[in-house]
Amino acid sequence: MTDAPLPKPRGPLSAALVAALRGADTGRPRLPADAGGYDDDLQLALYLLYELHYLGFDGVPDDLEWDPGLLALRAELENRFLESLRADVPVEASDSVMEALDGLQLEPVGEVEGSLSHFLRDHGTLDHFREYAALRSLYHLKEADPHAWVIPRLRGRAKAAMVAVEFDEFGAGRADEIHARLFADLMADLGLDPTYGHYLDAAPAEALATVNLMSLFGLHRALRGALVGHFATVEITSSPASRRLAEALRRLGAGPAAVRFYTEHVEADAVHEQVVRHEVVAGLLADEPRLEADMVFGIRATGYLEDRLADRLLPLWRQDRTALRGNRLTPRGEPSPV
Repeated sequence: MTDAPLPKPRGPLSAALVAALRGADTGRPRLPADAGGYDDDLQLALYLLYELHYLGFDGVPDDLEWDPGLLALRAELENRFLESLRADVPVEASDSVMEALDGLQLEPVGEVEGSLSHFLRDHGTLDHFREYAALRSLYHLKEADPHAWVIPRLRGRAKAAMVAVEFDEFGAGRADEIHARLFADLMADLGLDPTYGHYLDAAPAEALATVNLMSLFGLHRALRGALVGHFATVEITSSPASRRLAEALRRLGAGPAAVRFYTEHVEADAVHEQVVRHEVVAGLLADEPRLEADMVFGIRATGYLEDRLADRLLPLWRQDRTALRGNRLTPRGEPSPV
């Protein structure tokens, strides 16, 4: 289990939820009528509720994972989040998932405005990369876990191929090769704290939303097509982005453990890309063609939230300001006031 403490609330919703998780008898937290789907308060509350299905928090009873009141609250927050996404990421019934995947494979040449990996490769400082790694740790320290939820919801080709890719993500049977472990090694190499959930308080809503999306798709059988779309997006875009990030770390003089995390993904995900496209996606499309629009939605929602995160980080970095919530990392990786 984890010793991760509950984070600081960011508004009335997350404050009421944190109190409830600590055992306060204040009734079920309520979602404000005017809460936006991407708000800090809502995204933190949703992250906390999802985390009950992963490693949980220090002092929070395990049986709250299935508390009916908290599940009802989670459903409200998910609906608000989904409503926002569906409004911002429209999908037509005639949209082609294969065409959407083809679009992901168009790799631009040179610097790209709004691309985190291009910026880090060409202009990023070690401080930028450490902030990036701290924010990405909310996912990478449980890498592949959200996607594993979809395995029992697939059949045939799609299931077999999904398991094959996940097997690699989980180290192919070797604990020291689990990708989450490799990312922890990267963090230690960069002077960051690799403790699970350590940088939750520092992460803005845009970073939380990218992680919450995976849990939202993974925990709902009805959204299995969207989860496959998300997974395909991650695997298809990972290899070229990882190559740029490895180049950035070499330029910055990072150690071998930091570089290795991304070089491992350059090689592995180049193979995974083909398996996911031709077996997972094509297999699910053949088995359940009615899920094609959901897969397209998963692809587009993933890109949309990643763009929102880049739009939050890059203007701040270009002004030599921190992307973390009110803090800048010290050389030892601890947040400090700015």
